[in-house]
Amino acid sequence: MKPWMWIAASYFLGSIPWSYLIVRLLKGTDVRREGSGNVGATNVLRSAGKLAGVLALALDAGKGVLAVLVARRLGFAPAWIGAAAVAVVLGHVFPLFLGLRGGKGVATAAGALGTLAPWALAVSIALFVFMVWATRYVSLGSICAVAVFPVLLFAAHLSGWPATVAAPIVSAAAAVACLIVLKHAGNIRRLRAGTERRLGQPRAAA
Repeated sequence: MKPWMWIAASYFLGSIPWSYLIVRLLKGTDVRREGSGNVGATNVLRSAGKLAGVLALALDAGKGVLAVLVARRLGFAPAWIGAAAVAVVLGHVFPLFLGLRGGKGVATAAGALGTLAPWALAVSIALFVFMVWATRYVSLGSICAVAVFPVLLFAAHLSGWPATVAAPIVSAAAAVACLIVLKHAGNIRRLRAGTERRLGQPRAAA
């Protein structure tokens, strides 16, 4: 398979709207009309319960894992592996099957970037958990976690450890981080205004 073919396939893989499909199957409703309207695991959790939320999270992350693992198995160069990671997140954020209106890409990015650098994912998850525990803002935890990921990879690339962190991988992580932060623009505005909804907060009180 040519590298560009898998990049295109990664975009289509990312476009599979698991959150939409899970809520449609379990509740018969459109997740885009539930809760925050976001096509992502957090909104599935709020709209359809913990089991549905965990399932959506796992499947969305799985898309990212699969895109990177297959690119590696096919023996692609780091630049193409990084491109597959970016493509699968783009597919989730701008899904062909939902009129280019998808989720914010956090779970899919975690799957893709975590496969590229599991150690960096562990640090990012620890930061995410701490931020959500301290503030109850899932959005703030997500932003902090994704923002620190390329910083960790860049530091690793400069130090030469681990040797697998090539420059194209750092660039891919930075591109994904920028995309996700941009998708959280509305959350950032609400955080600054003090109107962002906290985890567990009833919607009527948001």
